[in-house]
Amino acid sequence: MQMLITRLGLEGRLQRGNLIRYGIQSGLATVFLLSLLLIMDVLTQKVLIAALGASTFIAFVVPRSTTADARHLIGGYLVGIIAGGPIGLLAHYVHANSAAGYLHVVPVFGALATGLAMFLMVATKTEHPPAAALALGLVLNEWDLFTLTLVLGGVTVLALFKQFVRPYLTDLL
Repeated sequence: MQMLITRLGLEGRLQRGNLIRYGIQSGLATVFLLSLLLIMDVLTQKVLIAALGASTFIAFVVPRSTTADARHLIGGYLVGIIAGGPIGLLAHYVHANSAAGYLHVVPVFGALATGLAMFLMVATKTEHPPAAALALGLVLNEWDLFTLTLVLGGVTVLALFKQFVRPYLTDLL
């Protein structure tokens, strides 16, 4: 067993203090995400919620990284909404008003939304990878303004909560 631990490079990570730290930070992330999941419609908003799950991972596993700061969390999601929202509406409009099947429209518009979100995040220095997934999710999912408000509110609360507990967090990677 010790040889396997050494080969995987886990010697320092499996120390008792590290396991406690991993448990505390993972527990905080779990409680935070549970509260969001209880508020949001988890059956129809799967892709959007998955993006929030990825953001929660970043915020609690690498809390001192640039992508985990409030500017990148909130700004990235704003960019994801700005890029994915209109393109998602356009995709549904094109599908409804043309002979093109949904499976022909979605890949093109999904790629456009994701690419535009990436470009805008880099240009505005708000890079946050899960927010690019949000842009794609706005093409793949049905959504409304209430959903966007919940997602933006959720990531804002995540940024504030992470800032509040930041003195107790350490980068786990």
